[in-house]
Amino acid sequence: MPDPGRAPSAYAPFGLDDDPAALGLARLVVPTPDGAVLVHHRRADPADPADPADPVTILLHGAAGSWTTWTPYLRAAAEAGSPVSAPVLVDLPGWGGSPAPTPALDVDAAARVVLAVADAVGAERFELVGHSLGALVALHVAATSPGRVTRLGLVSPTTFSALEAAARPWSGVRRLPALVLLRGVFTVLPRASSVLLRAAARVGLLTALASPVFRHARRVPRSVREAFVAEVRPVAFVVATRSAPGYDTGAWSAYRGPASAVAGADDAFAELDDLVRLRAVLPQCRTTLLPECGHFAHVEWPAATVDALA
Repeated sequence: MPDPGRAPSAYAPFGLDDDPAALGLARLVVPTPDGAVLVHHRRADPADPADPADPVTILLHGAAGSWTTWTPYLRAAAEAGSPVSAPVLVDLPGWGGSPAPTPALDVDAAARVVLAVADAVGAERFELVGHSLGALVALHVAATSPGRVTRLGLVSPTTFSALEAAARPWSGVRRLPALVLLRGVFTVLPRASSVLLRAAARVGLLTALASPVFRHARRVPRSVREAFVAEVRPVAFVVATRSAPGYDTGAWSAYRGPASAVAGADDAFAELDDLVRLRAVLPQCRTTLLPECGHFAHVEWPAATVDALA
C-alpha cells in the first residue's frame, strides 16, 4: 500500500505504490534473448480517437529500483495535469520482478531488452525516461537506435564521473567514494551483501542504509527506504559497472532529438559538472540541478522532476 500523501511541495511527498491495478496498469511478461522482462503498462484506448496519437513513454529504473520507483513521479505528473502518456514501466532482467539472466546484463544487453519491450507493446517510436543506471541505458538506446527515441529524459543520471570512477576505482574513490566502495563490497561479497543489508534493516538501520542516496533519508517514506534495500542486486550492479572501461560517451551525440536531464546537487553518485559535460555531448539537452536533493530526484522532488522533464 502507498504511504499517506503529503503536500506536493514537501520533500518526498509520496510513498511507493505496488498495486498496478490502482494505477490502471496491466502486467505483461516479455520474453527476450537476454531474459524475461516484467512490464507494467497502460496503453491508449483505441476507442478514443484522441488516444492513438499519444506517445508511449518507457521508464527505466536504476540500480536498487524497480517499476514501483516511478510511482511518485506518475502521481506528481497526474496531479500537475500532465499525466505520463501510455507509460511502460520495465523491470530490467535481474532487477525488480524480472528473473536474473545468465549472464547478467551489461549495457548492450539492457539496450536490446528495451527495444524488445518496445516491440512487444507495439511502439515503433517512443519517449524514453531513465533513472541512474536506467538513464545510462536510455542514453545507450538513444545513441544506438536514435530513430526510435522521440524524447529523452534523464533523472539523476550516472554518466561521466560514475563511468570514470568505475573504470578507475583507485582514483574514483576520491571522487565518488560511495559508488566505488559499494562496488567493492558487492564484488567481494556478491551473495552475502543482500543478506547483510536486509538483516541491518531488520535491526533498525534502515535509515542509515538509505542515507547515501537520499538527501534527507529520515524524511523519505518508509516504503521508499524499504524498497531501496529490498531491490539491491549486488551481482547485477557489479556486472553493469563492467561496461565502464572503454565506454564511448561521445557516441551519445548520435541522438539529435529533444532531451532533458535533472539531477540533485547532493548526489553521491555524480559530480556537479556532469550536467555541463552532458550538454557538450547533447547540446539540445536542457539540464536542471535541484538543491537539497540526492540520487532519487523523481522520489525526493517528483513535482520538480516533472517540470524539469516537461
